[in-house]
Amino acid sequence: MFGRKQEKTVAFKPLITVSTIQKGESLSHLGKQGARAAMRGAGNLSLLLCWVLMLTTSFAANLTYDHRALVIDGKRRVLISGSIHYPRSTPEMWPDLVKKSKDGGLDVIETYVFWNLHEPVRNKYDFDGRKDLVKFVKTVADAGLYVHLRIGPYVCAEWNYGGFPLWLHFIPGIQLRTDNEPFKAEMKRFTAKIVDMMKQEKLYASQGGPIILSQIENEYGNIDSAYGPAAKSYISWAASMATSLDTGVPWVMCQQADAPQPIINTCNGFYCDQFKPNSDKSPKMWTENWTGWFQSFGGPVPYRPVEDVAFAVARFFQLGGTFQNYYMYHGGTNFGRTTGGPFITTSYDYDAPIDEYGILRQPKWGHLKDVHKAVKLCEEALVATNPTVTSLGSNLEAAVYKAGSTCAAFLANVGTQSDATVNFMGNSYHLPAWSVSILPDCKNVVLNTAKINSVAMIPSFIHQSLSGNIDSSEALGSDWSWINEPVGISKDDAFVKLGLLEQINTTADISDYLWYSLSTNIKGDEPFLEDGSQTVLHVESLGHALHAFINGKLAGSGKGNSGNAKVAVEIPISLVAGKNTIDLLSLTVGLQNYGAFYDKTGAGITGPVKLKGTKNGTTVDLSFQKWTYQVGLKGEELDLSSGSSSQWVSQPTLLKNQPLTWYKTKFDAPAGNDPVAIDFTGMGKGEAWVNGQSIGRYWPTYVASKGGCTDSCNYRGSYGSNKCLKNCGKPSQTLYHVPRSWMQTSGNTLVLFEEIGGDPTQISFATRQIGSLCSHVSESHPSPIETWNTDSRSGMKLGPTLSLECPFPGQVISSIKFASFGTPHGICGGFKHGQCSSKRALSIVQKACIGSKSCRIGVSIDKFGDPCEGVTKSLAVEASCT
Repeated sequence: MFGRKQEKTVAFKPLITVSTIQKGESLSHLGKQGARAAMRGAGNLSLLLCWVLMLTTSFAANLTYDHRALVIDGKRRVLISGSIHYPRSTPEMWPDLVKKSKDGGLDVIETYVFWNLHEPVRNKYDFDGRKDLVKFVKTVADAGLYVHLRIGPYVCAEWNYGGFPLWLHFIPGIQLRTDNEPFKAEMKRFTAKIVDMMKQEKLYASQGGPIILSQIENEYGNIDSAYGPAAKSYISWAASMATSLDTGVPWVMCQQADAPQPIINTCNGFYCDQFKPNSDKSPKMWTENWTGWFQSFGGPVPYRPVEDVAFAVARFFQLGGTFQNYYMYHGGTNFGRTTGGPFITTSYDYDAPIDEYGILRQPKWGHLKDVHKAVKLCEEALVATNPTVTSLGSNLEAAVYKAGSTCAAFLANVGTQSDATVNFMGNSYHLPAWSVSILPDCKNVVLNTAKINSVAMIPSFIHQSLSGNIDSSEALGSDWSWINEPVGISKDDAFVKLGLLEQINTTADISDYLWYSLSTNIKGDEPFLEDGSQTVLHVESLGHALHAFINGKLAGSGKGNSGNAKVAVEIPISLVAGKNTIDLLSLTVGLQNYGAFYDKTGAGITGPVKLKGTKNGTTVDLSFQKWTYQVGLKGEELDLSSGSSSQWVSQPTLLKNQPLTWYKTKFDAPAGNDPVAIDFTGMGKGEAWVNGQSIGRYWPTYVASKGGCTDSCNYRGSYGSNKCLKNCGKPSQTLYHVPRSWMQTSGNTLVLFEEIGGDPTQISFATRQIGSLCSHVSESHPSPIETWNTDSRSGMKLGPTLSLECPFPGQVISSIKFASFGTPHGICGGFKHGQCSSKRALSIVQKACIGSKSCRIGVSIDKFGDPCEGVTKSLAVEASCT
């Protein structure tokens, strides 16, 4: 019961204290009434003191926690949270993303803080544009939501180098993420910097702001055994350091079973219902419920069925959880060179409820919204007591929260094969396999996780050329100009070293690219030049990809993958008598972001590099020669990505399919407000900039393997990142998000750097639109959750109802593409009539819906007749909006 467990109190500072008001200080910040009270003088000091106390009490929140939940101003709370990473979208997108999150039933927005984004150079900070953390937190606050600030400062997040700035690597004596004084000094300095920024803006809840939680470290418990005894002392230090910063709100550590009090240890994973905190004083919290999975270049697209996500959420609250966060709720885009991995795609969509472009992913968003409503209907009971769990049979379970007259229940079928009918408190309930039914009054089912009432939507991309008044690729090509990137050494800062150098230590990651160049003389009587002799260039690299040029011509390339970044190639080459130049361009595709000692994972051509004569077996090892090195490209030094150089070449015939080529064109933004992408079909690999802003790396030629995908994915049974895959045998990513705010109406500049050769005239725009909306509801579905009324059951009499609503303002339902009542089957966009179907279904749906923004239709034989007696029937509809 409430109050039996001792609460862990977190001290907080009041918003304003009398001691901070100095003689002669302006009191305008206290408001009109406060200023008037102050001006009345000492005689009214007590009034001023009373007013200040009232102001403090009304704005500052008291944050504590106990064994059941976070406690805000003395009230235990069930909280639903979602991850939105501010630099993976734009400030112009933030308000809409946050609003859609709130509309979806979220209470909290979670974000990491990205150290290397904010301090790319030691002691030089950047909080502008997408990096404006304060603005993001205030945007969340403006919507009335809380914030969980996961400072880390290690974040993982499939982010370059796990969020650490690379300059840490070069501090003498440093070892990252262990009990090491140089590292701890830097970690404390940055953490304190972020905390102080938040305090200065009064953003902690203890100051009247939205931040109710902070996190230190991140998933260290997954790999801490590799660091030996120093891991435990490091975690103890990190906990003490964080709490000493006096934020006035609790701190958490995820995946850290030995997190010391008062730190709350939390769970990350696809399922956390079985998780138990390490202290009976801590609530059960889930900081990462993975709504999908990240994608890699060369890999298919993972997705997670919403029925499984909903099942996991309901199970967590069924078994005592009170704080749950979706990772991700909006994944966004890895702009620039921010991807980690290596080989993480530029898209970070994550199959999240709000997609990469900011559009609701339905039915995932809508079904989870209904789950949130159902859980919140149980909140009073959930926070009042621990659940009583009983078995209802094999794989069948009931959890009851009962305190006085308050009662809520969760009925679960954790079996993966068979539906079941259970008896509970004198009533009979049907439970589909791998589902949870939620009963806010211990009697009536408000929601079953396997039964979706929400609308589904089919998103589509509508393509158009880069310029609306150009019809042919030849004409479009005339608008392109180009600059050839020199092969090999072209910069004044090139240097010579004996042997082969590791790349990251050499470039400090200021560029993806490092040139290795060697000139060698081949005598006329060398075996490599014998008649019929074939020479092979053997190159081994730690990753991530490489291009080999012989005497200025591309001879071959190689690449690693997300499972093994290393590259080993044997490239047939032709040498000439006399001087031969071997130029190897090594490149990274995001730095390692996870694992024990991940920061020491190298890249680049470390050898051996050999010439092999296939006819005579002669081998020459070139690894220990004097190599000339160049960090980065000449085009990077000239800032060609801005498009402003005077060196661009324009000729009637466009240079196509040539490696190492910079391209530039002008374009007008697509009309309307739909989100925009560029389709890079026809290009090879490189990076793209719009008006000087990098939209990320593109690589449409890296194709996913053909195996592993299925037409549909059974949500029943435990999910894993390889369970549900699509897009096999196709390019991993062809469409790349261009934020609307980065474009003007006309006169925009697009710059590409193409590594291996492509045809830029094939590039096109695509706008993200909704093609169709669908719903499929059976007679066995619960009534829409919004009809629930705990005081009166009149709303429950509505029965199963199919609802449709156009997604955008001003739209109405213009056509019904499919309607069937009976035994229809299939998915949205592919519905088919079953063995029985009401002949009246189409006309009934058309009459109810066409011309309206939204419509509701009862799913019953009273409305449609009974086309097949004795069978549970359903209504499936696909509609279009214009």
